[in-house]
Amino acid sequence: MCWVVDLGLMAYQPAFDLQRRLVAARKSGALPDVLLLCEHPHVITLGRNGRQEHLLASAHLLRQMCVEFHSSDRGGDITYHGPGQIVGYPILNLAAIRRDVAWYVRQLEEAMIRATADFGVVAGRNAGMTGVWVDRSGDASGEANDVAGHAAAVEKLAAIGVHLSRWVTSHGFAYNVSTDLRYFDLIVPCGIANKRATSLERLLGRAVRRDEVTPRIVAQLGEVFERDMQPVARENLEEALQECEAPRAHAIA
Repeated sequence: MCWVVDLGLMAYQPAFDLQRRLVAARKSGALPDVLLLCEHPHVITLGRNGRQEHLLASAHLLRQMCVEFHSSDRGGDITYHGPGQIVGYPILNLAAIRRDVAWYVRQLEEAMIRATADFGVVAGRNAGMTGVWVDRSGDASGEANDVAGHAAAVEKLAAIGVHLSRWVTSHGFAYNVSTDLRYFDLIVPCGIANKRATSLERLLGRAVRRDEVTPRIVAQLGEVFERDMQPVARENLEEALQECEAPRAHAIA
């Protein structure tokens, strides 16, 4: 079983703090697997292996544009989150699924590739590069799991950056539904030069609502990880967290 909790619009730091609490609860076995879904206000995050020079905007410009900046303990380089994205933070115990980090990342990709196919768009992987990619060269008829097109025409639809602690996962993925792609000009996305971001809305040439896509990604994640995805209200998650945190807080006191 995996609880699915839609947090709605939530700033990056509170979402990060919530993940840390859930990771501790998952390690102790107090809670089942959890998938957090949210949408962040404009924010740029730098992964633990990221390079500061991949941030192209000055602190002054970021303030002008109301874009926050945060360092993160996730893998990967630099990325942007903002309105129109589906951001997913799976808190999964891989010890009970499969102890294989590379496999885990490939499964996240696979779920988003399949969800994209539901909209008639062929997406896939790009050799040596994490994430979900689309070949815009006009020859997108190849295998969905291996995007091999003209390098300049391959665009990134979804980014992935994860963290594991004692086989419990955190951080996750960001899938561009109707994202304002101009914000990616503030960075070298994922530290990869000459690779542009795209969105499902741009690929389809029509408006796409976030709630059209979210259920498809959730369903596909359930398939690839063989989990029964159970919707849980945010307040019920907080209640359950407080219950499992109470004994620890009492012990410390």
